[in-house]
Amino acid sequence: MFEHVGELVAEHAGARWVLLAVLALSALDAFVPPLPSESVVIALAAVSADTGAPHPVLLGLCAMVGAFCGDNLTYALGRHSSLRRRIAGHPRLDRAFARAERELDRRGAFAVLAARYVPVGRTAVNLTAGAARFPRRRFVGLSALAALTWAGYSVLIGTLAGQWVESTPLAGALLGIAIALVLGFAVDTVLQKVLRPRARV
Repeated sequence: MFEHVGELVAEHAGARWVLLAVLALSALDAFVPPLPSESVVIALAAVSADTGAPHPVLLGLCAMVGAFCGDNLTYALGRHSSLRRRIAGHPRLDRAFARAERELDRRGAFAVLAARYVPVGRTAVNLTAGAARFPRRRFVGLSALAALTWAGYSVLIGTLAGQWVESTPLAGALLGIAIALVLGFAVDTVLQKVLRPRARV
């Protein structure tokens, strides 16, 4: 799959519509986690390091705006849904939801920022934040910071990979995706170790 993403990106990196596609993809994967927005941004940054297109700053900006919009739309969906009422009659779910609310209240910044780098976790945390009435102003600020760091991280990895594999945009794109997968696995493993003991408390 990721090889096809790399090939597609290398072929269309210079197209005018690419940046709009990045913005849309970065927003939509807040609702549909399997969409490869991070892989696309990294692959485009790798190609940009070799060809100059798309411009890395514009690429990062579009990725950031898309991610921010997607996170806040997911939050709004959770806030205006009937999720809280539906689980009220299920003691186990109600307890789990109450625990999630407490975690967001105690470590909201950590939860929102860390979830940005964990597939599916981003969707779950944003929906829960909305449904649990996590303060909107605080969520907006945290989601903006999460989007900024994620976009910068993705463009940086792609740029470094593209510079390491000069004159071979596809190889640079695939290398960048591979590095991101390894780092993502490492982040997920660390978060599991950090959060699991706290979940038992």
